[in-house]
Amino acid sequence: MAYGGLTEISRGSLAVWRRNLDAFIKTYKVNFIPPFVEPVLYLLALGYGVGALIQDVDGIPYPVFIAPALVSISVMYSSFFECTYSSYVRMYYQKTFDAMIATPLSIEDVITGEILWGATRGTIYAAFMIPVLFLFGVIDMPTSLLLIPFALPAGLLFSAIGICFTAVTPGIDALNYPAFLFITPMFLFSGTFFPIGILPQTLQYFAFGFLPLANVVNVNRAITMSEFSPMLIYNIFWVFLVALLFFIIGLNLMKRRLVN
Repeated sequence: MAYGGLTEISRGSLAVWRRNLDAFIKTYKVNFIPPFVEPVLYLLALGYGVGALIQDVDGIPYPVFIAPALVSISVMYSSFFECTYSSYVRMYYQKTFDAMIATPLSIEDVITGEILWGATRGTIYAAFMIPVLFLFGVIDMPTSLLLIPFALPAGLLFSAIGICFTAVTPGIDALNYPAFLFITPMFLFSGTFFPIGILPQTLQYFAFGFLPLANVVNVNRAITMSEFSPMLIYNIFWVFLVALLFFIIGLNLMKRRLVN
């Protein structure tokens, strides 16, 4: 089994992905509301509420500054929670994983399909947010359309991290710990609502070295503002590399849990 089981993955993962997509479409009225409502609420409360007290950030209007961060946050939340709470429910309560593994699908197929679906959901949410942000005049077209393809690897990153927590959590209530101790700090301290550059240099290194959202926000902000720098290469490489790392870790952790 080479590369932690990657060679065992087959097209069966697409069947798992399709199963989750079908379930998502059946409840479209609930699923399609958040990506339209969330950016409006954030922009009104923070962009124009708090923004009224802040003239600009490095010459950028505050609503424009936080717009790419809102897309990043949406991708993080939708992908991470899909592969934690939702995956745990499918695994433990609905026994969906057991049913799928009883077919010719392998454990690798099931977990890969879950991670792919989590990334897809994050990409869908990003795609739906873009026209809302464009109507508010806080992003420009067509450059900002690049947020959509980048949402996929970003979603893979957060989905893979989420599946790792799902694999080791003893119960669904324990998923509150990564939500509060990992996701919430990233939400606040990843350059979302203020520039990372105002933090001490040590914390800046920590953010770009260990916080996934900080790297995603930096890429999305560069996309919407068409400001590309060598740092962007590092951010993109970091996202892809860490996504692959946690993908392999997640596969092995989930296989150990489901087999034992």
